[in-house]
Amino acid sequence: ATGRRTCDGLVFAVSIASGIILKRARLRPMLVMAISFGFFQALMPLLGWIGASFFSHLIESIDHWIAFGILAFLGGRMIMESFKDEIASTSMTYQPEVVLALAVATSIDALAVGVSFAFLGIKQFSAILSPIGIIGFVSFALSMVGLMFGIRFGCGIARRLRAELWGGIILVIIGTKILVEHLFF
Repeated sequence: ATGRRTCDGLVFAVSIASGIILKRARLRPMLVMAISFGFFQALMPLLGWIGASFFSHLIESIDHWIAFGILAFLGGRMIMESFKDEIASTSMTYQPEVVLALAVATSIDALAVGVSFAFLGIKQFSAILSPIGIIGFVSFALSMVGLMFGIRFGCGIARRLRAELWGGIILVIIGTKILVEHLFF
């Protein structure tokens, strides 16, 4: 249960940072991001469950490095973009490759949830459908709430605080936190 709260918390935090960058409610980019987060949060446990017998030892040993690498790369890119034209940098966050990378990075730990499903003896596909559906829906909902929260409360301060710069820093910090937790705790 602790792992799920961490993954959903990561989705929420990244969504808040993205909402601050978005600055105003725009349904399409918000839905694309929320659907992507929900989809990958549901897909990763399924993949973990399917691949548990073959790849669990490989995934567990490097998932934190993959998440760190993706988040550090995206955070660094956002930091660099923050020094460019504001219109160009704001749209960068919602480019398909960035949304995909964020969705994958925030859901990598969910592979372990799928592996644990397999270790708990869940053998039938139908038995895993309900948990992954709930995981996907909760992640979608938290992403939408995080985006709206970031837009609502970040809009007034975003220009003064250079939201994209801080969003990038937050992503690097989250990636570092994942890495440190897996390496030392």
